[in-house]
Amino acid sequence: MSEEKILTAEEKILAQLSTYSKDTPIGHPDIDGRAGIFVPSPEFNFAANANIRMGSGIVGFGNPDGTLTIYFEGNRFDESSLHKWENKVRKSYDRMVMRAPTVSKGKVDAKQLELVGLIEGNGITIKHPEKLMHWLTVSNAMDTAPASDHITWKKDKF
Repeated sequence: MSEEKILTAEEKILAQLSTYSKDTPIGHPDIDGRAGIFVPSPEFNFAANANIRMGSGIVGFGNPDGTLTIYFEGNRFDESSLHKWENKVRKSYDRMVMRAPTVSKGKVDAKQLELVGLIEGNGITIKHPEKLMHWLTVSNAMDTAPASDHITWKKDKF
């Protein structure tokens, strides 16, 4: 028979504390700056985050309070240019760095998301493809999966 450990008040607070990984970029990135790419963790609350559709591209950054600010794109209107997952991620990233007004933005507890990669102005690097593939599989969106763990694009000319 195992004994159940009784936690002190301080241990209870520490057990509830959540923060993002050490690899998560901190602070709102400027144009071409680095941001994290996320997928829902097993603790993700879909009911509280109903705007985040299955298969969405989710980007964001860490806040000083340990939460994450995220921008997401789920292609609610079925635009053909947003079918691929990486295009959803880039659309979210562009909104974020341009500080564009959007309802596809939120602040979430860091334990609800897992960092799977990074995005910068010239492309995407997926560091945990197995977690991304799991997200796309449970979303029935494997046809949107990237062909590579490294995706680059040409700079837009303005």
